[in-house]
Order: sequence, then C-alpha cells, then structure tokens
Amino acid sequence: MARAALGLLGARALALLVIASVALLPLVSSDDGYKHCEGVVRGWAASSTGRDKDGDKLSLKDLLFFLHIPRTGGRTYFHCFLKKLYTNAQECPRSYDKLRFDPSHPDCKLVVTHDDYSLTSKLPRERTSVVTILRNPVDRVFSTYEFSVEVAARFLVHANLTSAKSMTTRVLTKSRAVSTLDIWPWKYLVPWMREDLFARRGARVDKMHSSKKVNAYDVEDMVMPLHEYINDPVAHEIIHNGATFQITGLTNNSYFNGAHEVRHCVRQHPDLGHIVLEVAKNRLDQMLYVGLTEDHEESARLFAHMVGAQVLSQSGTLNLDLKEDLPSENDPHPSMVEPEEEERNEHLNSTHGWQNNEALNSTSDEQGNRNMTVGKLMEAYETCIARLRNSQSNRRKISLKKVAEANFSKEARKLVPEAILKQIISLNSLDMELYDHAKKIFTQEHLMLKAQQTVVGPHRQLAEQNGWTDIICSDGICSPWMVVMLGLGIAAIIALLSFAVTTRRTSKLKV
Repeated sequence: MARAALGLLGARALALLVIASVALLPLVSSDDGYKHCEGVVRGWAASSTGRDKDGDKLSLKDLLFFLHIPRTGGRTYFHCFLKKLYTNAQECPRSYDKLRFDPSHPDCKLVVTHDDYSLTSKLPRERTSVVTILRNPVDRVFSTYEFSVEVAARFLVHANLTSAKSMTTRVLTKSRAVSTLDIWPWKYLVPWMREDLFARRGARVDKMHSSKKVNAYDVEDMVMPLHEYINDPVAHEIIHNGATFQITGLTNNSYFNGAHEVRHCVRQHPDLGHIVLEVAKNRLDQMLYVGLTEDHEESARLFAHMVGAQVLSQSGTLNLDLKEDLPSENDPHPSMVEPEEEERNEHLNSTHGWQNNEALNSTSDEQGNRNMTVGKLMEAYETCIARLRNSQSNRRKISLKKVAEANFSKEARKLVPEAILKQIISLNSLDMELYDHAKKIFTQEHLMLKAQQTVVGPHRQLAEQNGWTDIICSDGICSPWMVVMLGLGIAAIIALLSFAVTTRRTSKLKV
C-alpha cells in the first residue's frame, strides 16, 4: 500500500514537472527570441552609426538627396523649389522610382524620392547631402489615409475591379510616365484601398445621396473606416513609425537585406525601438536641412537660404523658368473630360517631374540663364505653391465625388474620437519622439539664420546696392560658407599687405 501511494505521488510529481516544463518553454523561447533580436538590432545600429559622421554638414555637396517622407509636403518643394534650382538634365533619371533609378548619370545632381535612407548605399556617400521634412505623426497618418482613399477612388469610374486593373495595365504599358502605383508606399496602400472600395460599392450606391451629417472618417458602408485602417497589418508594416523606419533605411522598400528582420524585432520587442530611434536622430543631426510641415512658411524660408542659396552660388546661373510645373490650360485634366479619360490621366499622376529626363529634356536647359537671388526664388515659390494648392484641391474634389460622404477636412478630423487619436500616438511612439527631435533641430536652424541676419545686415547697408553683397547675400542673409570664404579672403589680403610692408621696411633698413 505504501509503495502504491509512493508510486502515485511520484507519478503526480512527474506530471507536475512536465506541466511546469511545458509552461516554461514559451518563456525560455521568448527570452532566446529577445536576445536574438537584441543582437540583430544592436548589430545593425553599430554598423550604421559610424558611417554617418560628417563634420561639414552645412555645406552642399555635389549630389542633393531629398528624402521625401510621404505626406509631408515634399512634392511642393520639388515643384516650387528644386525645379527652379536644378535643370531637367541634372535630375537623376527616374529618381522617384527605385526600380528604374540610375545614379550613375554623369551630371546627376538631384535625387528626390520616397526611397528610404538605404538608397545612400547606391550613392557617392562622401559627395551627398541629405535633406528631409517631418510632420506631426498624427497628421501624417490622417493624410496618408485620406490620400489612399483619394487615389483609390479614381478607379471607381469603372464597373468593377477587374476592369479597373485592366485599364491601368493598358495605360501604363503605353505610357512612359511613372504612375502613383509605381511609387512606394502607394504601390501597396492604393491597391489595398481600391479593393476595399469595390467591395463596399453596393452599400455606397444605396447611400449616395444621404444628407445626414456623418463622421467622414467612419463611413463604414462606403469607405474603410480610419480605426480599421490603422489596425490593419498593412498599416503596421508600412505606415506606423514610418518616418523613423524611412530615415533609418528599414522600410519594406529598403536596399538593406536585413531590414525586415530588424523591423520585425522592433515590432515584436518595442523596447528595442529606442536603439533604432537613436540612429534616426543621429541621421537627422547630420542632414543639411530638416524642415517641418506644420511650420510651412519658416521651413520654406530656411530651405531657400540653407539649400537654395548654395545651389545658386555653386551653379552661378539658374534655369529661371518660372512657369509652375503644373498642367496647362490645354492639358486634358479631370474637370472637362470624360470619366475614362479622367481616370487615365489621374493614374499617370500628371506630375511631369516624375517622368524620365529624356522626355523632359525637350524643355531643356535653354530657358534662360539669368542670375537669381534667394529673394526671387522665394517669390517664384509663393506663386508656384498657390497654383499647386489650387490644383490639388480641385483634384481631390473630383477624385472623391464617388465617395462623397468621405468629406475629409481639418474640421472633420475634430469628430474623430479621442481614443483613436491616442491609439495613433501609441502606434507611432518612435515617430513622436523623432518629431520632437526634429523640432529642436529646426529651432537651431532658425537661430542660426537669425544670427546671420544680425551680423550681415549692418554691413550690407554700408555696401552699394549692386556691390559685393549681391554675390554672397540675398535679403540681408548670407550662406555660412560664403561668409567664411569672404573672411578668409580678407584675411589673406591683409596678410599679403602686411608681408609687403614688412618686406619694404626690411629692404630700407638694409640700404
């Protein structure tokens, strides 16, 4: 009896041991997984940090890489600044589409692309300056959602999804233009939203003329609601913390083969995110210019003086074609064309700047080589942006007319529940911290420019209107490197004069 009891006790003990072992297995496995991920992330960070050091970050180098984070206003900078500063021949061919990008062009001086920072592995790193613009992460998520719906809605002119896909294939096969569907991240986000819109089409037709006031971001019968959008795996993969992953070169569009594993580890173990965040902050610190979407006017002014002034000084002349790179009156644009033609034009994105350089060279570099000051550049920018905004506004209205309930606006955003806003902030915690860091850099840029105004202003007033200050300054502000060069030149002249006087006195003493 005693042996039987002992045997039963031993069996129970063994069973408990097995159960405990099975229960502990996930913990052990999880611990091993964390250590592996920590090693992966730290290893990547160690290999990334050292290469970014550059003691001369304020000087524009041979190649300018505009790292365009989606929905930050980069397209405006391309059309209204960079197209005024660089000729078509100086743009890297097909730079907006990684699959066709060719940085080996001998005269390539400008890259504007949604590609992430890993693109620098294909560029002459020591001869490349990087600039970017950041936006409040909550607003960026809203804007990404809105643009996904806007572009996808253009396909609703077709009877069904199959017809829409077929039309797109035919158009892109015949055209050399780059479509929105070629460009990251829209090549993932737009087809996803397009399929969803067609799936909800029946309900949308029934409720097309509803007069009831609704939350534009929660029209579930017509459009994928915002709360569903931000919680989808696609959004987690591409949108959330997108600025951090783009600046660190870790998007799903990266040239770095290990990007997926690093990104997966950070999402699986959020506390490892601070390692990636530090690399992103370091990258911003090393950039020639960091702008903020929310402070548009000051960002534009800083860009003109920190980047534009140096491009003008280095080139000596400028392709001063002040025509905005927008559709002309003769361009068959959406407002006066048939639905199929409208849809075809919209698919091509109608942004001539993204078309390849050979097609654009018909407007060539002979459009006028007058000198341009920073002041004139800003005037051209203001004119351009007014027209561009008007064009974009009209385009959005036309695109969303088949999903009228999705009447997106700043006012409509106020109807979004606080819980969703907090969730967006939580899902983009890395981007929130990076944005705060960008604001500090922006403040430093502003103070530096203000200091230049204070130093140069009084001296400019003493000079003639068309004197030496016109060469190095514009509107009372000079680029730092030009001021340094001027100082060195003056110092050299003084040194030569002193040497000449000393030599003359020595000669008289000898006599």
